[in-house]
Amino acid sequence: MNCKHDFIFFEKADEKAQKKEKEKARSLKKKQWWKNKLAEGYCYYCGKHVGSDNLTMDHVVPIVRGGKSTKGNIVAACKECNSKKKYLTPVEWDEYLKRIMSN
Repeated sequence: MNCKHDFIFFEKADEKAQKKEKEKARSLKKKQWWKNKLAEGYCYYCGKHVGSDNLTMDHVVPIVRGGKSTKGNIVAACKECNSKKKYLTPVEWDEYLKRIMSN
């Protein structure tokens, strides 16, 4: 199935694989590693200090795009950045930021 997000089309990852990665992510939320990330209080994307209550777990390469729930692919992001990033990859996110900064 193809998905569309701001004119970016991509092939969705297998539903079974997505479910497995979401379960892994829920498990990682219970780990001290994740609690330490939240305690820092900084958004990975915008760098703002928003406090732990305003951070969410984000997959740098989204699960729907084949990303995995690993420490190397999970970051703490403010709710605003996470909502805007959605299914974008790091390159697509960077291009989006450049586009809105130039306006």
